[in-house]
Amino acid sequence: MLRFLHAADLHLDSPLKGLARYEGAPVEVMQQALRGAVENLVRLAIEREASLVVIAGDVYDGDCRDFNTPLFFSAQMQRLAAEGIHVVLISGNHDAANKMTRSLRLPPNCRTLAVDEAETVTFDDLGVAVHGQGFARADVCENLAASYPAAVKGLYNIGLLHTCATGSDRHEKYAPCSLDDLRRRQYDYWALGHVHKRDLELCIEPRVVFPGNVQGRDIGETGAKGCVIVEVDNAHNTQVEFVPLDVLRWEHVAVDLATAENEDEVLALVRERLSECWRNAEGLPTAVRVTLAGATAMHEQIAVHAERIVQEVRNPANHPGDGSLWIEKVLQRTAPRTIADDFALDGPLGELTSVIRELRHDDKALLALAEELPELRATGTLAEFRGDSAQGGDFAWLRDELAAVESLLVGHLRGEEERR
Repeated sequence: MLRFLHAADLHLDSPLKGLARYEGAPVEVMQQALRGAVENLVRLAIEREASLVVIAGDVYDGDCRDFNTPLFFSAQMQRLAAEGIHVVLISGNHDAANKMTRSLRLPPNCRTLAVDEAETVTFDDLGVAVHGQGFARADVCENLAASYPAAVKGLYNIGLLHTCATGSDRHEKYAPCSLDDLRRRQYDYWALGHVHKRDLELCIEPRVVFPGNVQGRDIGETGAKGCVIVEVDNAHNTQVEFVPLDVLRWEHVAVDLATAENEDEVLALVRERLSECWRNAEGLPTAVRVTLAGATAMHEQIAVHAERIVQEVRNPANHPGDGSLWIEKVLQRTAPRTIADDFALDGPLGELTSVIRELRHDDKALLALAEELPELRATGTLAEFRGDSAQGGDFAWLRDELAAVESLLVGHLRGEEERR
């Protein structure tokens, strides 16, 4: 049986954003998080007795400022060399122009594939052929996959590619390709990189996988991050397993304050949601964005006493666990509750809120919405968002705004109902 690891988008020494200015934030953990994730990758390969590690681009985040970063990576690859584990990697859009890393020789177990044309490296002892091509420059817009070599008969064929893979996500459209382009190569497995959102089932035959990045770097990259372990039997049947590698996690929680009648109840609801988040984090330090949402009797008090309530939400005394949870930001997205508590969200209003809530939890629908935002901004429909620094492809930002839309619409429509 063949066992290999597929990772991508290590972005070594890229800065983590959003916490450093707050008292008690895990600054040291943040500074070392990406290196810690790479160390976990190497440890996993050794512990699971992998024969091969493939890295689908963006080992580095750009041109390194000094040799410390590439020397760290080289040392980690040497740990794999000591265990007889092969490594094949390609450059991506972020590290294509990294002159320093190109001049630094990696251990002999590592093979960096060419950037001028696709090439194939075979491991006859493993029964594997790896095909791939790195980025010669950051803005590669050509379909690289279309010129990848033919599959090698009798071997398990892996395609290594840094790409947006048309329709897969909202990332920059570098090295675009379609699933049909990938199928034409007749490979057994496509190890993709560039898209930071994990997708293990982009295609099943052949298996096409985005593992996502190994460590979230800001609130736009929430949830567990890591790599995939791929196991292949003698008939080339392929099984994939996601394994977290991150050492610090980012999460976003929306707290529905519809039932809150006073500040103590607001904080109790916040603690309840934070406790759930903390339990799901598997003991990792966790940075959380909290959105206070819902049509609530506390809307006016939250607006008037916003600073104090934000500080109470940040107060570690209101957090669960062992002090490993920090608040990245607190957003207010509440609306006034203007009629009786037993007002039923039925009829058109109920349908409206149901649609919005479903949309907030549907990544494909959010992606479609993100694609519409540039046109809406340009035409003036969303003119007030033209100066917003958030990107339409930031799912956390979109969910925040949809929560605000729901709260504002419910508050407005309830007010209309009361005035009738």
